[in-house]
Amino acid sequence: MRRLGELEARIMDRLWTWGRTATVREIVDDLNKERPTAYTTVLTVADILHGKGLLRREKQGRAWRYEPTRSRESYTAALMQDALGVSADRSSALAHFVGQISPTEQEALRQALRSLTGDQPE
Repeated sequence: MRRLGELEARIMDRLWTWGRTATVREIVDDLNKERPTAYTTVLTVADILHGKGLLRREKQGRAWRYEPTRSRESYTAALMQDALGVSADRSSALAHFVGQISPTEQEALRQALRSLTGDQPE
């Protein structure tokens, strides 16, 4: 999975945060609070995200309503899986990753592993 470009990420961030479908007009209006972004540019990028399978859309009147096809967490996990896939030594790459995250994140990882394996904390 390819990492999102800047505008792709800004669009997806809004849709993930809102947790609902939205039109390009709604997205543009929100993006324009930060800096001017053309409607046609957002329309094009939303169409590209749809083509990549990251957004689904449904026609409402003359406009499309867009929503993510996967959660932010699912997208992030796919990026992590792809990044891990380029390593010849996945175990070492995982060890380096775990060594770079905070103790709180390490504990969250332990809890996630326990929930997947059904193990109880010692």
